[in-house]
Amino acid sequence: MAHRVVDHIVEYLAAIGVEYVFGVDGANIEDLYDAAYFRDGITAVLAKHEFSAATMADGYSRSGAGLGVLAATSGGGCLNTVPGLGEALASRVPVLALIGQAPTVLDGRGAFQDTSGRNGALDAHALFSAVSVYCKRVLTPADIEAALPEATAAARTRRGPAVLLLPKDVQQAELPVNGGIALREDMGRQLGDPHPIVRAVRRADGPVTIIAGEQVARDEARAELETLRALLRARVTCVPDAKDAAGTPGAGSSSFLGVTGVMGHPGVGAAIADSALCLLIGTRMTVTARAGLECALAATSVYSIGSDPPHLPCTHVHTDDLRGSLGLLTAALSGNGRATGVRVPDTVPHTSLEPPAHHGPGVRYRDAMSVLDDALPDGADIVVDAGNIGASAIHHLPVRRDGRFLVALGMGGMGYSFGAALGMVFGRRRRTVVIAGDGAFLMHGMEIHTAQQYRLPVTFLLFDNHAHAMCVTREQLFYGDRYSYNRFGPSRLGAGLAAMFPGLASFDVDDLDHLPAAVHAALAVAGPSVVAVECSADEIPPFAAFLTSENIRTKENRSHVVARA
Repeated sequence: MAHRVVDHIVEYLAAIGVEYVFGVDGANIEDLYDAAYFRDGITAVLAKHEFSAATMADGYSRSGAGLGVLAATSGGGCLNTVPGLGEALASRVPVLALIGQAPTVLDGRGAFQDTSGRNGALDAHALFSAVSVYCKRVLTPADIEAALPEATAAARTRRGPAVLLLPKDVQQAELPVNGGIALREDMGRQLGDPHPIVRAVRRADGPVTIIAGEQVARDEARAELETLRALLRARVTCVPDAKDAAGTPGAGSSSFLGVTGVMGHPGVGAAIADSALCLLIGTRMTVTARAGLECALAATSVYSIGSDPPHLPCTHVHTDDLRGSLGLLTAALSGNGRATGVRVPDTVPHTSLEPPAHHGPGVRYRDAMSVLDDALPDGADIVVDAGNIGASAIHHLPVRRDGRFLVALGMGGMGYSFGAALGMVFGRRRRTVVIAGDGAFLMHGMEIHTAQQYRLPVTFLLFDNHAHAMCVTREQLFYGDRYSYNRFGPSRLGAGLAAMFPGLASFDVDDLDHLPAAVHAALAVAGPSVVAVECSADEIPPFAAFLTSENIRTKENRSHVVARA
């Protein structure tokens, strides 16, 4: 068989350890699928939509399994990947996108799905450059030999999507066999020197609070974080999209304050205000993460270490290797270099947001999270979607021991969880639970069919309130509840999915009494399963922006701060 450009691509991917390519086939990417078929060790996974294929690659990468790879055809196919790549860019997730294009000989000549940018055609290079850390249009067969290692290195070192635009005639062109693949090592990764933080900690006179971010999980630095926390006798909290970075049994759960920000726990602000020093580890502290904490952070000495400077004034130490830098920090603060002024803080009550009581039909969000906390086993991974139910899961549901807790807050695209969970399962090969609303399901829930096709151990918990409920809440609170554009007609998602996909274990639950049995039955299924839970669009979630001084109160509650043992 001739050695084509696409053969070179899949050979290179296999050589760097890539096992899966997530995508949707089509005329201008079909040669890559053909090459993958003939390459041992590479499996092409067919998604139902290119956005979900992008989130599969994103979820695979966030799971720690390796570089997530996406393949999509030209035209509408590649355009569908843009929001998924935008999420990966905002959240600093390494992804390689292989995007098919019309043949170069038809550039600017009115070809179907021409995105060459010539003669008035849409410019794919300009478009994808805006949602990537690297973008290159490969115009000759020889270009791929340099472009492919450049793209993978950029995705890994610059932490984001890298895009290769591949015209069909270039994909099909032959390359000389030169004796093998030349691999390029990642360059430019900097191990940060933490000495500014060492000096600050040695000067500190009082408690230390650590805010952990997504880079802790990305760099597999949980153990190093816990060693530092124990050394400093610090309290620890996490930003919403890094809930699994700390706080699980054996990783500082007794000192875990909960989550920061708009879906977070009010006690975090009190802890920061009472601290001699606040240490940000691997987080940029976006608005979602720092909402309600601005005054406390401004009044406290704040230091940061991570790959990106935070969105607030502080002393920042850059590092691309958080695991290594935390090891250096711990070593410098041990033995004769230990800090003598830090101390175990006084007890700070662990508080949760308490929205106003709602007595309408269906299951209450917090009650559902309590059932899930009792039912979900150790090691289970959790992927949470946007919306009211997502806010409730972030606020109330503890991480499982040895499990991941994934939520996409870079762009917050609804429906992200369906593809991301599948990518995570391919990477980690363990039970994964999706928590999503019906609005997210109606956007991208057909990836349940993909889970059924590959017999993946994913349990989809669909909270059906017949609405874009967060938008309903906004209509009620900010627009006088004069109208609603955001309510749906009734649905029976469980029964409907069972009828659509023969063999799919699927359950409808209308009340709390039947939820535990349905969840346990769904988790016992070897492959995919669905539990559709009736709830109410009129329940206000634990989301600080919706809780005014008139309807907010905080409730002391310790159940959410210690993950289930």
